[in-house]
Amino acid sequence: MSVVFKNTPSPGTQKRIPLLAEPDLDRVFARRGEREIRVAEFLADVGTLAATLPEANHALNLCTQRYRFLVAFCAAAVANQTTLLPPSRAPKLLAEMVRAYPHHYALVDEDEAPPVARTLDVRAALRTTYCSPIAADASIAADQIVAIGFTSGSTGASKTNRKTWGGFCASSARNHLALGDLGGTANILATVPPQHMFGMELSVLLPLRSSMAIEDAQPLLPADVAATLAAMPAPRVLVTTPFHLRALVESGVMLPPLATIVTATAPLSVELAAAVEQRFATRVTELFGSTETCVIAQRRTALAAAWTLYEGVELHSQPDGTLVEAAYFSEPTVLQDIVELLPGRQFHLRGRSSDLLDIAGKRASLADLTRRLTAIEGVVDGVVFQLDAGENAACDRGVRRLAALVVAPTLNEAQILDALRASIDPVFLPRPLRRVAALPRNAAGKLPREALLAAL
Repeated sequence: MSVVFKNTPSPGTQKRIPLLAEPDLDRVFARRGEREIRVAEFLADVGTLAATLPEANHALNLCTQRYRFLVAFCAAAVANQTTLLPPSRAPKLLAEMVRAYPHHYALVDEDEAPPVARTLDVRAALRTTYCSPIAADASIAADQIVAIGFTSGSTGASKTNRKTWGGFCASSARNHLALGDLGGTANILATVPPQHMFGMELSVLLPLRSSMAIEDAQPLLPADVAATLAAMPAPRVLVTTPFHLRALVESGVMLPPLATIVTATAPLSVELAAAVEQRFATRVTELFGSTETCVIAQRRTALAAAWTLYEGVELHSQPDGTLVEAAYFSEPTVLQDIVELLPGRQFHLRGRSSDLLDIAGKRASLADLTRRLTAIEGVVDGVVFQLDAGENAACDRGVRRLAALVVAPTLNEAQILDALRASIDPVFLPRPLRRVAALPRNAAGKLPREALLAAL
């Protein structure tokens, strides 16, 4: 019996790209603890789920387990449906997505029901006896929009970004090259969710577009990360965030040998990168990208301050940011990031246009102020951000004040402000400054603006 995919266009002359770059049916595709899931089983799961998908244009993928997310994403793609990638499961955000994409359903793997009229439980679908695998050489049109990513909201309202299969594949090939020679079929462990674009690229697309295998677990605590890595065969690749890297170093936990660590989502300091490399005897590759562009550059932060562009990517400085072009982009994209272009396809990142401050004729950047805040002895974590009109009484008088949230168990707010006063101009002192038990980071380590304001 063969699977009849809903909404599949009739064959044409448009370019098509295989779902799997390495379709060997006996290849280990994923691991769940000691259990190995081979390509043949994965294709059978995709076919089983695809046969049960309802008629729709969009599939809201809320699966929490990475393997189920992968199966759901691929089943929707081969059925010519577009996957929606929410940056979080916040009810307000999901409700907005439901209104924006009315012809949709949600793919879930938990009992908690999302605010969606139609849902399909991936667990139930994969327990059915019907098992008709898709072909190992199944392909998708290069220009098919397979996903819509949403920015995290760390700088304001979330924005949509349409992703084609061809663009995803081109970006994934460059990510694979950035990891270097790993000495065999590598095994990936990711602490970031697959709905985030960094997690999507490194833990969903890489297993599809290379011979790498993905671990299904998503551990967060240092001890759990260490235990999961120890149960995986070498060579091991850890995909994580700077926030999690700091936690790993400070915990004192020991990790098994790692081929490489790949990180993104927030700035990584050279001090932390060097500490991670020394402690775990590995190299740390930091990736630079965005939901709008996917990854476009890399650097080994412990050794180099400059970023190296991916092949085929071009940057053009503009007054309000940077224009990014690539042959595999649907169109050029403008980022808020300010860069200094260097010879040899390299650049320095100088901050974001939205981060640059001009108060009383004096200039600074939010990134530098945050760096100075977190450099204070006794400060574990912190962030400085600017309040908009209506978010603070001072804004109503024409002055956009700065605010800060700080994790510093041994310091009080006055001591933190005194230490800051020694390194920054008084006009940039954040008021209010609030001590909190933890910053409201999401699963990708980002700080959505709404969460920051709520914490104040």
